[in-house]
Amino acid sequence: MKNFHWSKQRKRTFVFLLSLFIFFLFLGFFFSRPTKLESASLTSASATLSNPRLSFYGAVNSGVSAGATAVNIKTSGNYGDKNTNHLFPKDTVAVGPNGNFTVASIVDSDTFMVGTGLSAPASDGDAIYATQSGTLTVAFTTTNAIPANGDVIITIPDPATNGNDGAPDTADSTTNNGFDFNSITTSNITCPTGGSWSVTSATAGSGSGHTVVCTTSSEIAASTTLSIGIGDTAVGLVNPAPIYSGHTQGLADTYTISVQTRDSGDIAIDDIEVKVAPVEAVLVSATVDETLTFQVQGITSGTAACGQTADVTSTAYSIPWGTLSTADTFSNASQKLTVSTNADGGYTVKIEENDQMGKNGVTCVGASAGEANNCIEDTTCSSSSCDQATGYGWTDATTYHGLGYSLANVSGSDASFVYDSDDPCSTSAGAGTFCAKQFADQEVSETKATIMSNNGPVSSKQVYVCYRIAISATQPAGYYYNKVKYTATATF
Repeated sequence: MKNFHWSKQRKRTFVFLLSLFIFFLFLGFFFSRPTKLESASLTSASATLSNPRLSFYGAVNSGVSAGATAVNIKTSGNYGDKNTNHLFPKDTVAVGPNGNFTVASIVDSDTFMVGTGLSAPASDGDAIYATQSGTLTVAFTTTNAIPANGDVIITIPDPATNGNDGAPDTADSTTNNGFDFNSITTSNITCPTGGSWSVTSATAGSGSGHTVVCTTSSEIAASTTLSIGIGDTAVGLVNPAPIYSGHTQGLADTYTISVQTRDSGDIAIDDIEVKVAPVEAVLVSATVDETLTFQVQGITSGTAACGQTADVTSTAYSIPWGTLSTADTFSNASQKLTVSTNADGGYTVKIEENDQMGKNGVTCVGASAGEANNCIEDTTCSSSSCDQATGYGWTDATTYHGLGYSLANVSGSDASFVYDSDDPCSTSAGAGTFCAKQFADQEVSETKATIMSNNGPVSSKQVYVCYRIAISATQPAGYYYNKVKYTATATF
């Protein structure tokens, strides 16, 4: 038998063929396996709180009895708020077992007042909290496509316990603290727009994070911008209270929210972590001084007011008729009143006289004292009897004498009646020429009459007060006078 002998050429050929076989075997194996998609970061990602204000969380100091309105808080201990700096008037607070009470005022750094007495007593150390809630909106742009039946899962930091009871939470650090889910359900979640999206779950966490999942029934292309809303106007995500260790008021506590896209087998495609930073709100306050400006101005002779021409020049403090030498004739004068106020309830201006005009200031006893008593009586107007409350036209100086007045608007419409109204005097212009009233006589305790008013703040509202006098030929000679007073009152 002849020995088999490998020549060098045969050896080289064999090695070459074996190497070629191994190469093609490896190549076939490589191309027969699918390549794995590498996870990447989502882009343009953000998380926005509709209400970025931290919730308030403190504790009752020394207890408070039922019916009390003053509440003291602890200034030390494991409480997110150890002063009242971040508790504002009109905040809604819970004090121990008492819920939905309104903060009326802040007394000092550790005491506040509620608007009504507490329904039940609160013990030392009971929680005091004012919840701040709203919507969390997470927006991002996909890097890789999301296949059909894939989803987006958002994980929101939560506290270790009590993270779904609707009350804010506090802890020693942001790692251990978080948002309260506030019993949010799928009905309070807004998935991206488009018919392919649906809410798969909204699950409250117990220390590992609250989760929200939106699933798509069709493929979502790469570079698609998506937005998901968590909470709504009905039920909002409750913001955490400040952490009780190391927190500085005015410096936000920062929390990390995880966003991830996944395929139908819950394998991660893209992900990113975004930050939210709730912080204390700022109470902006100012006190505006209450203002009331009231001015009486004289009017020069010859000036028209209330449809008449002034016969004498008045001043801010006088109606100087001078000598009334002609009987059965009207003499006219006027003053201008100007009112400005910032009072919410507006203002009134009232008018009165100390008495009827008496000779040398003599007391005119009774409401109708006249010539026989050395008085110039208050006018009874014409045809109908006017008084301090009800006015009528006064156009006859021959039969009807005395002293009276009328009004005309200069700026605005604040006069209580106007001179050209029909009988009885009103605020509506008509065919009248001088609708008049008597001055309210304090000698007989008549009620002061309102001549100007408004139910709100005003700026430079103006009215003419038009004085008119007429005497008979038998009026006793002498110097007659009385005093007319204006009272301006603002309602703040």
